[in-house]
Amino acid sequence: MKIGFLHSIMRKEEKLLLEELNKRKDIEIEMIDDRELEFNVDKGKKFDFDVVMERSVNYLRSLYALRLFESAGIRCINPYKIASICGDKILTSIALKEHNVPQPELRITFTDKSTLQAMEDMGYPVILKPAVGSWGRLLSKINDREAAESILEHKTILGDYHHSIFYIQKYVEKKGKDIRSFVVGDKCIAAIYRTSEHWITNTARGGTATNCPVTKEIGEMSIRAAKAVGGGIIAVDLFETEDGLLVNEVNHTMEFRNSIHTTGVNIPEKMIDYVIKFAKGEING
Repeated sequence: MKIGFLHSIMRKEEKLLLEELNKRKDIEIEMIDDRELEFNVDKGKKFDFDVVMERSVNYLRSLYALRLFESAGIRCINPYKIASICGDKILTSIALKEHNVPQPELRITFTDKSTLQAMEDMGYPVILKPAVGSWGRLLSKINDREAAESILEHKTILGDYHHSIFYIQKYVEKKGKDIRSFVVGDKCIAAIYRTSEHWITNTARGGTATNCPVTKEIGEMSIRAAKAVGGGIIAVDLFETEDGLLVNEVNHTMEFRNSIHTTGVNIPEKMIDYVIKFAKGEING
């Protein structure tokens, strides 16, 4: 079996996955650096991978690479369709809504004027997010109209086209923590609490990871969210509220370096098990 390993920079997660792959017998690995890829769309190219495992940091490069590999007949994990949904918060929210998965109150707007009105209608505080982005970057917690007017002016004048679409989420009081769960196939294999004194609890922004027992509610909600975007290998961000769990975001190229020892679960092992079954055609995707 030959697995193409699509990557850009090599983070701790990619090294752990490669270590796990190298333990397996009869597995050949070909490293695919997305910074060096070239596709001849007219002539096409034959690839001899059984599967491509996507672990790129650059979202757009990985997205187009997945689509091009699939057009050449190569199965990818996660596939292009899942990556395109998870990489765009608006598309993710639509998928969650269509599958009746609960999420925070949300508005999508297209001008600064309509955005300000939506915020006023929702009531402050609200969270303004870029539709495409990760690691808790470029998020704004807006507490009043004056702050809204200032941030919207900056986005309108300084932002690129990514910032001309406004994703407004009602602020959820999460008491300094949220949950990141890990779904592989049809199982929620582990979960962590992410805790911070800051309202952004993402571990990339300094949040602390501790083990979160996978309750029936957490497991079921995580699997529902993963299935809504197409399944595969997925991380789900959850808020605990008085009315139950809400799905905040769904991620398709999940990071897990802080979660292996924290949870006691060998996450890369379970990911590679899934990839091999996927490559053999034992799992559809």
